[in-house]
Amino acid sequence: MRYRLGVDVGGTFTDVLLIDEHSGRSYRAKTASIPHDQSIGVLAGLEKVCAEAGVEPAAIGEILHGTTVATNAVLEGKGARVGLVTTAGFRQVLQIARSYVPGGLAGWIIWPKPEPLAALEDTVEAVERIAADGSVVTPLDEDDLRRKLRGLRGVEALAVCLLHSYAADAHERRVAELAAEELPGVPVSISSAVLPEMREYERAITTVANAYVQPQVAGYVDNLAAKAAAGGVDGQLYVLRSDGGLASVSGAAASPVNLLLSGPAGGVTGAAWFAGQAGFPDFLTFDMGGTSTDVALVQGLRPRIGRETRVGDLVVRSASVDVRTVGAGGGSIAHVPPLTRALRVGPQSAGAVPGPAAYGRGGEEPTVTDANVVLGYLPARLAGGEIELDRERSRAAVARLAEAMGLPSAEAAAQGIVDIVNENMFGALRLVSVQQGYDPRDFALVAFGGAGPLHANALGRLTGAWPVIIPPSPGVLCAYGDATTSLRDEAARTYVRRFSQLTDTELKELLTELAETATRGLDAEVAEVGYQVDVRYHGQGFEIPITVGLDTGLEELGRLFDAEHERLFSFLLSNEHELVSARAMVSGPRPNVRPVRLEPATADPEPVGRHEVWIDGGWTTAAEYDRATLRAGSVITGPAIVVEMDSTTLILPGHAARVHDSGCLLIRPLEA
Repeated sequence: MRYRLGVDVGGTFTDVLLIDEHSGRSYRAKTASIPHDQSIGVLAGLEKVCAEAGVEPAAIGEILHGTTVATNAVLEGKGARVGLVTTAGFRQVLQIARSYVPGGLAGWIIWPKPEPLAALEDTVEAVERIAADGSVVTPLDEDDLRRKLRGLRGVEALAVCLLHSYAADAHERRVAELAAEELPGVPVSISSAVLPEMREYERAITTVANAYVQPQVAGYVDNLAAKAAAGGVDGQLYVLRSDGGLASVSGAAASPVNLLLSGPAGGVTGAAWFAGQAGFPDFLTFDMGGTSTDVALVQGLRPRIGRETRVGDLVVRSASVDVRTVGAGGGSIAHVPPLTRALRVGPQSAGAVPGPAAYGRGGEEPTVTDANVVLGYLPARLAGGEIELDRERSRAAVARLAEAMGLPSAEAAAQGIVDIVNENMFGALRLVSVQQGYDPRDFALVAFGGAGPLHANALGRLTGAWPVIIPPSPGVLCAYGDATTSLRDEAARTYVRRFSQLTDTELKELLTELAETATRGLDAEVAEVGYQVDVRYHGQGFEIPITVGLDTGLEELGRLFDAEHERLFSFLLSNEHELVSARAMVSGPRPNVRPVRLEPATADPEPVGRHEVWIDGGWTTAAEYDRATLRAGSVITGPAIVVEMDSTTLILPGHAARVHDSGCLLIRPLEA
């Protein structure tokens, strides 16, 4: 079994990438995503790519899968009916939540507060109390709790979040035992296992979210594993976590809250793989798909890992690649609101069904894809010939928008659509760079996704991030990232101490113990261990995560925290430093996938055709190149279009793309 299969399920397409570990050669396929059962699209892609490679499914050693099952359950409100057990007096922890309203004071008028994932009528109080130091204040009243649990019959999952259980978990574990007796077959999530950290609301909402998506995720991964085995695959199934690592099927089913950003994390991992080969360790990622665009910042080939994960209105405390998402994709619909009469693009999307007008599946609204068709940027067929574009439908849809806006031509409206969506994506890139204290001009820009390379050159001009890197097979890069990452797990603990109450030895012992705990949860040999501690000034309400080594002392830790605090907020305090939490992250070995190197070019690349494109207000002739024919060192000068099975790259006038021997296109201004 020498093959690894990377799978990424998107809103429009399911991308599948088969990698030969010995040669590094890869085979790719795209199939339509099936929202009601993602496994259908996955298995169709598996069969298709195996046929292309000429191998049997039994040759696949591992399936590495980025999934949106958990994400969709939250966004669509189709998770389980969750029961919640709290400490007596804390029944309304989800209803009280945090004092945050989007949009400031105006938010009170226009923002409807989201409904909690566990209803108040499905929440019961346990008579018990544990102090912050772990001592028992009030023993658990088991008879009372049994009676209350019987009243929760009908719930599909149960979450348990008791006060200060991060300090002592005996009561939560006993509640889980009682629930197994009183509510047989109902999966139970306890906060001391899901998030053993302080802050009652964050721990409660994260545990409830875990329970909310658990039945769907567990059912999906078990179903997919069974179907893959029935189809002849003898290898193991692993699922991508939000932090870019892999989880086993059992790990994914037990902690599905760690999968909420599974899909976008694969793209960042894949981008790091190719950016490292091209020699650019610091970069921004720009992943534009059919429904949305995801962006992230990477330094030293290591993605920034945040401690919060946001999906729609839901914010939970789980590790994830610091990805920001905007509703700007190839299927985003352009429209003119009656009140403003100003052009808007997204966040509504045509999705996979009916899709853009150009797909000929019943879509009539003008989308970003239709605008690119009108401007001449896209070839006649997409996805390896599976989708034939209907240019007349695109033009008719965009022309109606031009008429509504009083514009002279469909081209003018299409240019407006592209300009606005580019500005939306530029705004997202500023969130992960400028807003975090980084200058985007100090980074390269890695663009991927089915639509990303079309807009990448324009985003490079807006951000000043050069070179713009277009990896090989950019439309399936998320699947490539899934196939080239490793297993990962972590352990955390709240440990509130002022630095004056702590020693270097105690800190090292704490980190060592956490690493041992995380290692026990990893289903592989440990290849790398990382450490992170949360620090604040004494008296502050929130802390900053700081990456440390096992031998980092308190004095050095204080300096690291001060530097990060000043970078983020531009000031320092004289208050004493305080440790809040610590965690250890362990990773298994990276797969031994051999990178492919292109042969050097012996002549200038020959275009496969030329056609007219609309750029900067007028028509001009652009050369079209087949990416499969390009070799290392080849240079393509804009205006030009580079086509391949899963994506199309636009090179603007005044810019040129050089082919790196890794297969990446490196786009720069001609004067650079």
